[in-house]
Amino acid sequence: MIHRRAYQNVLKALGRQASVALLGARQVGKTTLALEVAESAEAVYLDLESRVDREKLAEPALYLREYEDRLVILDEIHRTPELFQELRGLIDQGRRRGKRTGRFLMLGSASLDLLRQSGESLAGRIEYVELDPLDISEAAPDARAMTALWVRGGFPDSFLAEDDPDSMTFRRSFIRSYLERDVTQFGRRIPAETLERFWTMLAHGQGTLLNASKLAAGLSVSAPTVSGYIDLLVDLLLVRRLRPFHANVKKRLVKSPKVYVRDSGIVHALLGIEDYDTLAGHPVVGPSWEGFVIENLLAVAPPRTMASFYRTLAGAEIDLLLEIPGKCGPWAIEIKRGLSGGPGKGFHHACADVKPERAFVVYSGEERYPISKDVEAVGLREMISIIDRGGE
Repeated sequence: MIHRRAYQNVLKALGRQASVALLGARQVGKTTLALEVAESAEAVYLDLESRVDREKLAEPALYLREYEDRLVILDEIHRTPELFQELRGLIDQGRRRGKRTGRFLMLGSASLDLLRQSGESLAGRIEYVELDPLDISEAAPDARAMTALWVRGGFPDSFLAEDDPDSMTFRRSFIRSYLERDVTQFGRRIPAETLERFWTMLAHGQGTLLNASKLAAGLSVSAPTVSGYIDLLVDLLLVRRLRPFHANVKKRLVKSPKVYVRDSGIVHALLGIEDYDTLAGHPVVGPSWEGFVIENLLAVAPPRTMASFYRTLAGAEIDLLLEIPGKCGPWAIEIKRGLSGGPGKGFHHACADVKPERAFVVYSGEERYPISKDVEAVGLREMISIIDRGGE
């Protein structure tokens, strides 16, 4: 059993609020974590993909009143959006009887749909916790495990597979299930072949600026249609749009977001990369490492941390800017794959523009050392520890 950081976050949230929504992509481990919570809380678990469990909620108020003193876990809650209004009434009734916290834990695979549905009905009665794929602080105690996590990605069944071919088989099945089942489940009528081509195009362009017109031309669709595809994959927690940092500087800044397929293993599966040897010789190796680093750092960043990148048309660039609550200024992070931590001139020029509170180069080595008066080279594991410790 791999200990998930989100476990404690869920328990704390249940101690503060009547309902908690655990958000995460399918197969990321939400149900496993919820069942672990259920064991400690003697909870009632309902899988709303099961016809039997859905029938139990034919009269939801009648059924759920019987479990007012126990945590009720509702898996795949987005399948029954009409339930949110009922939960609101039950929560309010319970509050009047002193049952103010720890009533419902809801699991969902699409963030925006669930946020909208729950926000409309449960405002002031719900807290959200996101479960990301495995990161290196959870699953990679050494360099070999970190490489495996990078190649296979952080979905538990992929990372823990017997060998690389088994891991690839899982990821290909995962992609197929999203294309043939989940997209239509969320009401989007997109041909599976078209969406797979689009997803693969994003993997080829991992970490590049979004050019909707170019992508649209490759698919023979319109730019607004491409924007809709991006919205869908972001909603399903499969793609990240990294926004540009807007600084008050007299420079011409890039205004388009950068787009990343969030899980490195999915990037590699879309491109047919099965093992490290193949990845090391592939053009995507650098962008894949960059995306892997970004996802790992954001997994441990404090709540409300704002992530962005900085780039001018003249070539000054910072791969990742973190605006961490409580810090005087942003942290600038350059990401390099290699055993040398020296940044390029563009990073120094960008830091002169942005004036970050701290600046780091995250590289493939393990040693931590100063590059200049204001910039440190650190390994990924050490950078995660620095963020986790609040900057120490």
